[in-house]
Amino acid sequence: MISVLVVEDDPVAAEAHRSYVEQVAGFAVAGVVHSGADALRFCERSPVDVVLLDFYLPDTHGLTVCRALRAGGSEVDVIAVTSARDLAVIRSAVSVGVVQYLLKPFTFASLRDKLVRYARYREQLVGAGEVSGQADVDGMLATLRTPDHRSLPKGMSGETLQAITEVLTGASEGVSAAAAADLTGVSRVTARRYLEYLAENGLATRRPHYGQVGRPEVRFYPG
Repeated sequence: MISVLVVEDDPVAAEAHRSYVEQVAGFAVAGVVHSGADALRFCERSPVDVVLLDFYLPDTHGLTVCRALRAGGSEVDVIAVTSARDLAVIRSAVSVGVVQYLLKPFTFASLRDKLVRYARYREQLVGAGEVSGQADVDGMLATLRTPDHRSLPKGMSGETLQAITEVLTGASEGVSAAAAADLTGVSRVTARRYLEYLAENGLATRRPHYGQVGRPEVRFYPG
């Protein structure tokens, strides 16, 4: 199991992140803390594999936490979970060894994708030895950055799935297949297929929406 420390100052968000992580096979939450100081103390006494780190903490910035971890000799991996869109922050995150960067707000599907790719990356690092060449190095690093859509049903594309997922993520009041089609430029039938796929995989929920007349419209909400 890959052990995870959740660092998030908002108790509601922290609980959501904990719940999300525990739904991903192969991951276990070792602890939840709400400040940078508590994160450093936790890692010192109970080493973990990866830290799910909010950057805007009440006592310090997440980048400061990363630097303190490195200064203390910790090689723990860090996945940033933050609303910080400043390019300077992103560059600094890369420089201190942040392996994944996830912008808030996000869905369970987005976090699950990051964690699954991280797990695959770790699998390639197990054991001693050397890579056979540049292609192996590129492949290992690409595991962290490139979504794996090989498991999609025949006829479905990763690009369209991503577009539909982004529409769903921003649909706090739900989205219908017709609305998703208009927003992404695909047909209504195609939009419904992708939305149903997300629902079948626990990444969306279906709910009837009752209008003034006629049959209720099915809307999809972030899972």
